[in-house]
Amino acid sequence: MAATSQPLATAAAVDVMRRGGTAIDAAIAANAVLAVVEPMSCGIGGDLFAIVWDAKTTTLSGFNGSGRAPRACTRDLFIGRAMERIPERGPLSWSVPGCVDGWFSLHQRYGCIPMSDLLAPAIQAARDGFPVSPVIAQAWDESTDLLCADEGAASTFLPGGRAPCTGEVFRNLALADVMEQIAVLGRDVFYCGEIARELDAYACSIGAVLREHDLVEHRSNWIEPVSVDYRGHRVWQLPPNTQGIAVLEMLQILKGFDLRAAGHNTEAYVHLLVEAKKLAYEDRARFYADPDAVDLPITHLLSSEYAARQRERIQLDQAATQYPILDQRLLGADTVYLSVVDEAGNAVSLIQSIFHPFGSGNVPASLGFALQNRGSLFSLDGSHANSLAPGKRPFHTIIPGFVTQNERPAFSFGVMGGDMQPQGQVQVLLNLLEFGMDPQQAGEALRFRHDGSSTPVGARMCDGGEVFVEPGFSAGTISGLRQRGHRISVSAGGYGGYQGIWIDPRTGVRIGGSEPRKDGCAFGY
Repeated sequence: MAATSQPLATAAAVDVMRRGGTAIDAAIAANAVLAVVEPMSCGIGGDLFAIVWDAKTTTLSGFNGSGRAPRACTRDLFIGRAMERIPERGPLSWSVPGCVDGWFSLHQRYGCIPMSDLLAPAIQAARDGFPVSPVIAQAWDESTDLLCADEGAASTFLPGGRAPCTGEVFRNLALADVMEQIAVLGRDVFYCGEIARELDAYACSIGAVLREHDLVEHRSNWIEPVSVDYRGHRVWQLPPNTQGIAVLEMLQILKGFDLRAAGHNTEAYVHLLVEAKKLAYEDRARFYADPDAVDLPITHLLSSEYAARQRERIQLDQAATQYPILDQRLLGADTVYLSVVDEAGNAVSLIQSIFHPFGSGNVPASLGFALQNRGSLFSLDGSHANSLAPGKRPFHTIIPGFVTQNERPAFSFGVMGGDMQPQGQVQVLLNLLEFGMDPQQAGEALRFRHDGSSTPVGARMCDGGEVFVEPGFSAGTISGLRQRGHRISVSAGGYGGYQGIWIDPRTGVRIGGSEPRKDGCAFGY
């Protein structure tokens, strides 16, 4: 079974497995198609992360495919220009793209079908064209002003001067050529070959500091996932530089409450989740960073003792306006998600992104893809764990999720959407584990999000932030939350996008879910 945010990507993954490919083969094929059909959300100018279950060895592995700050990207560069923050868009927001190296690293360990075959559906979609689907068309249109500001972006993604409408066929011949080079020549053509040289020349022409040597030096990492127990299930995330442990911190706090008794999406339930989120995100703002550069207190943050202390700080009838860091001694956007489980029981939870819609907004016309703007998530505060330094990986919002039960895979899932991701993952998990929903119901259920916590760049929470709820929440829930001091807004968008595959522990049958907030689908055979 495969679940992705676009039907053509799901179809590519299923076709690969029908031809004997592994879950990793299928995930790479799906991700490559998404890089073509959902260019505002992902692509070879971005990064990826994955959690992989190997059925043969019954082991779970984590993969960090995020890129680093270029060698010439220093705090002095920005301070000398009187900048208090790294620009959110533009050439100074780039970090090294890790996606292509990620594909080849994953394939080397777990793939069996040639990469040229895996990239073929994406190349065909780019060269022959694909009909733009509805949610993607809307996001594309909303980025028109950004794309107009960059010559390469406009010529690539605004044919005829506008974004393609739903059902229109869009072609990207430059991207087809680039993917064909990668399919034939391998990852090195991107990092130390012709594509690397083109990226260097383009960067020089627009004032970016990325150079060919930054691409040559790029490397991905296999890492150990981290986990906590929740109601007899072990929930797994990747450690920083991702924000995955925010999910685990929230679950550790919440398992001390009777959420089932509180009731699904009641004011008491939403209040507890929002307050747990505030607490976890304050830690996120202070501590989450590249573990190669700073010593991170992960074990302490995930401990039951720390969770108990955090839990005691929640007032059941009052929203907090701020949560100061509890333990001073510890000082130290747009995305695609997909899940695949193959016939042998191998499973992959993979997430890939260029961060904001169309990333930095910079597109080399000869290459046909946008460069990510992950570098904008560094802090310019030299004392901060996430402070900018050359060769350092920035804080990352994208997080793949995984659940095991009795040391067997149970649920491969993710919720895309920047700061919404940990909040969305926790809500989906509780829908399943507390309220007995199936994977489709768990994704379709109404969601909420809290905005206003501190970030790893700066900006501390001082007024409690704001809680956004989807249309359909009861008037009683909204009124009750306001009585507790929450600022509430009803909003139709901004709640992420979910896909997941549950593996029935009795039968091994895969049960997939793909929510209607995206264009995608889950499909198996």
